[in-house]
Amino acid sequence: MIVGIDTSTPATAVALLDPRGDEGVERRDDPASGARPGHAERLQPLLEQALAEAGVGWERVTRICVGVGPGGFTGLRLGIATARALAQGRGLPLVAVSSLAALARNAELGEPGRLVLALLDARRGELFAAGYRDGAELLAPAALAPAALLARVTAPALGLGDGAVRFRAELEQAGVVVPADGSVAHRVSALQVCRLGVAKEPTDRDALLPDYRREPDAVPPPLP
Repeated sequence: MIVGIDTSTPATAVALLDPRGDEGVERRDDPASGARPGHAERLQPLLEQALAEAGVGWERVTRICVGVGPGGFTGLRLGIATARALAQGRGLPLVAVSSLAALARNAELGEPGRLVLALLDARRGELFAAGYRDGAELLAPAALAPAALLARVTAPALGLGDGAVRFRAELEQAGVVVPADGSVAHRVSALQVCRLGVAKEPTDRDALLPDYRREPDAVPPPLP
């Protein structure tokens, strides 16, 4: 079984995936709009709930995959620090996965040939953005204003993520299709983190760091 963790957005998402049959369990906490993220309080209980729902213990887990962002500074640091501690304590390989790639995967399997824009709200009037087509990265992750992003998009596209919801008007005016606000396609799924991490090589635990893509407002202390 593979454990997946993502805390790049206000949501806390964890999952267990059996790679032999691609069947899995996901548990998540999605705070209401404007509510404080509950990463610190919810991450460990959600992991234990997912294990219990899957009917397995940690002895069945073979690797841990974690979304490394880009995304919120505090959430990313907590999720990655937790994944590193679990990997060290249980002797498990650790795999870094782009949270934007995991978000884009919500649509890619049903949207062959279409440009998928994975867009997370970066605050300060910007998006954490990346573009994919059939799993291939066409636009590398970056922090961009909506106008700067749209200047790089030349084909009809699908926009996913809370950033797409926030900047819906600008995106739709440029011809980007954005699903309804409440669509699960806008969520970064820990199951998708698992699926992307199945085939990736593990990362040295101490070298696995958050992908911030820009400097924080306040520089945080180093990861332990």
